[in-house]
Amino acid sequence: MTLLPFWIFMALLMLGMPVVFALLLGPGVSLVVDGRPDAFFGMLQQRLFNGMNSFPLMAVPFFILAGEVMNRGNITVALVDFSRSLIGHVRGGLAQVNVLSSILFAGLSGSAVADTSALGSMLIPAMEKNGYSRRFAAAITAASSVIGPIIPPSGIMILYAFIMNVSVAGLFAAGIVPGLLVGLGLMAMVWWLAGRRGFPVASRKATWPERGTALRLAFWPLLTPIILLGGILTGVFTPTEAAAVAAGYALVVCLLVTRSLRVRELGEVFYQTALSAGTILLLVAAAVAFSSVISLFKTPQALTDMVLAVSDNPFALLFAVNILLFIVGMFLDAGPAILILGPILGPAMVGAGVDPMHFAIVMCVNVTVGLATPPMGLVLFVAAGISGEKVERIALSMLPFLLVEIAVIFLITFVPEVSMTLPRLLGFAAWPNCETDSLNLIACAFQ
Repeated sequence: MTLLPFWIFMALLMLGMPVVFALLLGPGVSLVVDGRPDAFFGMLQQRLFNGMNSFPLMAVPFFILAGEVMNRGNITVALVDFSRSLIGHVRGGLAQVNVLSSILFAGLSGSAVADTSALGSMLIPAMEKNGYSRRFAAAITAASSVIGPIIPPSGIMILYAFIMNVSVAGLFAAGIVPGLLVGLGLMAMVWWLAGRRGFPVASRKATWPERGTALRLAFWPLLTPIILLGGILTGVFTPTEAAAVAAGYALVVCLLVTRSLRVRELGEVFYQTALSAGTILLLVAAAVAFSSVISLFKTPQALTDMVLAVSDNPFALLFAVNILLFIVGMFLDAGPAILILGPILGPAMVGAGVDPMHFAIVMCVNVTVGLATPPMGLVLFVAAGISGEKVERIALSMLPFLLVEIAVIFLITFVPEVSMTLPRLLGFAAWPNCETDSLNLIACAFQ
C-alpha cells in the first residue's frame, strides 16, 4: 500500500494520460482504495490551490515574460553579432558562435526551448550557407541550448527550490560553473571536430573598433544577467523580485532603448506568457498535491529504505541515480521530471548523506540534458522543425556533444566542489563536515 500512489501514477502515464491528470488521479485513486474517499476531494482540492498560492512561484511568470519580451525584441541578433565579432574568425567559428550565443542567451531566458527557437532560426540557415551540413547545425544548436536552464536565471531551478525547500539563490549560484563548463566543453569539442572535418571560417577577424560597436549594441541585453545575479547574490532583492525586475528591464530595453518591440505586439507577448505560465503553475500545483499524498502514505520513507538497503555508499547511489535520471530524461520533460522525482529521490539521497543543494544541481543538470536526448527530447523536435532534418539524424550528429554533457554531469556529481564552492563562499550552503562527509574530498583536504 505504501507504493500504491506511485504505481498507479506510473500506470496512468504508460496509458498515455497527461502528466497533470496522472499526478492528481494517482494519489486520488490511492486514497479511495485506502478507504478515504473524502480525502480525495478535500485534501487534493486544498493542496492544489496551496500549490499555486505561493509568493516564490511568482518568479516563474515574470521570468517567462522577460524571455518572451527579449525574443520578440530580436535581442538574439545583437548577441550573435557580438559573439561573431569575438570568435567568428577561427575555424569552425560559426559553430563556436552558436555555443557562445547560447551561453550569453542563457542569462536572459533560462529556457532551452527559447534558446533553440530563437538562435536556431537564425544560425541553422547561416551555418548551412557557410558550408556546414544542416543536421550538424541543428545538432550543435540543440546541444548548446541545454545551457539555458543551467546558467541562471532558471525556471527549472525555481521549481526544484520550491518543491524541495532549497535556496533559489544558492541553486542559481551552484549552476554558474556547471553551465560554463558545458559551454566550454562544447566549444572544445567543436574545435576538435573543426580540425578533423575541415570546418569553414565564418568571417574575417574583427577589428577592436568593430568589436566595440558590437558590444555597444549588445550592452543592454548583456547587462540583464549582471543586474539579476548581482541583485540576488548580494541580497538587494529576492529571486521573485529579481524576476519582476527582469521583466520590467526587458520591456524598457525593447520598447524604449532598442525600440525593437512595438506596443501593439505586447498583447501577443502577454498572451503567450500567460499560456506558458498557466501550464507550468497547474503542473506545480498537481505535483504539490501528489507530494502531500505520497507523504501521507510514507512513500518517500519506503523508497529511502529501499535505496539504502541496496548500498550505503553515496558514490554508488549517485551513480545509480544519474543513470536513472538520464533514462527518465529520454521520455519526460525536465519540469515534470523534477516535480515528480524530486520529492521521491531528494529525501533518499539526503538520507544517504548527500548535501541537498548538491543533489539539487545534479538533478537539475541531468534532466536538462535530457531535453536534448532521444526519443522524446523537446529541443530535438524544435531543432528538427526549424532545420527540416529528421530527429534521429540530428541525434546521431549530436552524440559527441552529448558525451561532453554527460562528462560534466559526472564531474559535478563526484567532485561536489565544482558546483558547491561558489554557493558556499556566498553563504548559501554549509561547508562539509569532514568527519562524516566522504564526498567532499577536495574541500576537506584544505581544511
